[in-house]
Amino acid sequence: QVRLVESGGGLVQAGGSLRLSCAASGSIYRIDAMGWHRQAPGKQRELVATVTSGGSTNYADSVKGRFTISRDNAKNTVYLQMNSLKPEDTAVYYCTSRIRQPGITILEDYWGQGTQVTVSS
Repeated sequence: QVRLVESGGGLVQAGGSLRLSCAASGSIYRIDAMGWHRQAPGKQRELVATVTSGGSTNYADSVKGRFTISRDNAKNTVYLQMNSLKPEDTAVYYCTSRIRQPGITILEDYWGQGTQVTVSS
């Protein structure tokens, strides 16, 4: 069994910062890409950022220059540093990890339970 547990969400004023964390635990042989998605009320879930096991990153245009994704492979943890937050960043943020479990040859995608980020104007 694999679990992803997020933390760090909350309420912040526009222009402020938050740092999200997501730790993967359980039966893990290898973690490939890790990332963050978000879903605002009434909108579809969208990709925010991803980071590969080698450290290559990718960002949605809407967050480039403001958000930074990173990971600590020793801790199976991915982070999202969010600066210069805007009200339109308000959403539930979900972490994702592509994981291979011991004895299983394929990689599977796992999701966290989500953490609320609210940016007030």
